[in-house]
Amino acid sequence: MEDRLEDIRSRLVSISEELADLGIAALQSAIDEDGMNAKRPDSEKRLSRARRAVDKAAAIIGQTPESTTL
Repeated sequence: MEDRLEDIRSRLVSISEELADLGIAALQSAIDEDGMNAKRPDSEKRLSRARRAVDKAAAIIGQTPESTTL
């Protein structure tokens, strides 16, 4: 089971990186279009939220049983 969880965690990390790349591309596109007047695109905001959620999921899966106790 641990191997499967590590595989899922690894895939989530890859997805997080893809989302980051897309977010950077969205920001770059906004800058290319509007220059210094560019605003943060809504698509980049959604991508950032999705990336944070994926990062949280990867972190939860990667926790050891000891790290979940208070």
